[in-house]
Amino acid sequence: MHFLAYAMGQGGSGGGGQGGSLGAFIPLILMFVIFYFLLIRPQQKKAKMHKQMLSAIKKGDRVVSSGGLHGVITGIADDVVTMEIAPKVRVKVSRGSISGILNKSTQ
Repeated sequence: MHFLAYAMGQGGSGGGGQGGSLGAFIPLILMFVIFYFLLIRPQQKKAKMHKQMLSAIKKGDRVVSSGGLHGVITGIADDVVTMEIAPKVRVKVSRGSISGILNKSTQ
């Protein structure tokens, strides 16, 4: 009787070896899918929207830089934007440092 239980235990582990190795990767694959939809994809969407916003800026737009400077765009070069932050006070900032376009009604 003891021999029969031992023989049944041996036969079951031989076939389950390959299934067990595939089963070990399923949680890793599931975690990657969760990370993709919760972290990677939203960050890519945000970067795409920021890039579109930077390509749409033009003279006269009220913007805010990542450093917190509010101003009006007075000049645009390839990678440099000139902002007027006060009357007759102009600063040059990198185009990538523009974090947002403000509404015309915002002061």
